[in-house]
Amino acid sequence: MRTRRGIPEAVEAAVCLEGMRKRNRDTGGDSALEGRELILVGCRWRRQRVQAKEESDLFDSLSDDLVLCILSKLVSTAARPSDFISVLSTCKRFNGLGHQPLVLSRASSRTFAVRARNWSDSAYRFLKLCVDAGNIEACYTLGMIRFYCLQNRRGGSSLMAQAAIKSHALSLYSLAVIQFNGSGGTKNDKDLRAGVALCARAALLGHIDALRELGHCLQDGYGVRQNVTEGRRFLVQANARELAAVLSTTDAASLLAWTQRGGSGSGSERLRQDGGPGYSLLSDFGCNLPAPEPHPANKFLLEWFAHRGGPDGYGTRLCSHAGCGRAETRKHEFRRCSVCGTVNYCSRACQALDWKLRHKVNCVPLVRWDGEMNVDAGEAHHDQAIQAS
Repeated sequence: MRTRRGIPEAVEAAVCLEGMRKRNRDTGGDSALEGRELILVGCRWRRQRVQAKEESDLFDSLSDDLVLCILSKLVSTAARPSDFISVLSTCKRFNGLGHQPLVLSRASSRTFAVRARNWSDSAYRFLKLCVDAGNIEACYTLGMIRFYCLQNRRGGSSLMAQAAIKSHALSLYSLAVIQFNGSGGTKNDKDLRAGVALCARAALLGHIDALRELGHCLQDGYGVRQNVTEGRRFLVQANARELAAVLSTTDAASLLAWTQRGGSGSGSERLRQDGGPGYSLLSDFGCNLPAPEPHPANKFLLEWFAHRGGPDGYGTRLCSHAGCGRAETRKHEFRRCSVCGTVNYCSRACQALDWKLRHKVNCVPLVRWDGEMNVDAGEAHHDQAIQAS
């Protein structure tokens, strides 16, 4: 057993006893006092050893099943990777049990939300361990990184398909976007019917972007027989779920303060005054809501391409929606706005969100009367203006 100064307790006790003996000789003390001091030091040393042994036995007496249960709860609720890494570095036992498949399979997306600038072989290996343990969030995250960042199209799509088989809504929607665009292949590799089927499956699981995408596909007859009424119904469901998600994650006081700060005046004027994406998200039917937080995988894509100055390949572009991060796998893959020609989107859902978020005040200026913008007319025109390049 070592003391706080890092030396063995026996050595510390001997040094302490020698000091007491020296003081005893200097003051002319007797040997009886020296013997009593020796007994006191020995008793204190033995008491410290017994106490340290008892404390260590308490930790060693914990069963592995209990420790695994605690670690599983920790990784499922961790807010950042450092919460789990600090536990792994505590002791050898925690490090060994923390790498068990039972623990890694419960890890949340925030546990392995590595920053793009910190990407390394060790981060890749940790994600791969989570994938091998059956973690579907890790399958989606590593699949997106492989497909769009590392340009391993087959490996990325297979990982997302592995998660989609287990009814992971984000993976289903991402595979739908890949099918709509023919990502990783040529323009002839687009499969609109497969994209609609994947969107329908993700919408059945309640994915908001998939509901919005499916609604626009039905309204426009894109990959499916046109049904305007059914499309509007899906858009209503998307907005209802969007509102429910905001109310479930935001307390009433902060939501009221946000509404008072941004709820007055026209939507275009508020966006123009605030001047940045991510403040006001106007849903398809005029409901003013805060912008949702992007998934850690989308944050990684945004940081990856921002750090490298854009996607690899000549003439390729990023999706203009601020919370997406997807990049083209070939030139002119994404849709563009035929009015201004300056923005492009990987999906109709991203187009609808970005239009409400910022683009309706950045597109070609619309006709103004008495200082007000005809927002409704501009929005209807913009929905017809988005087309494939």
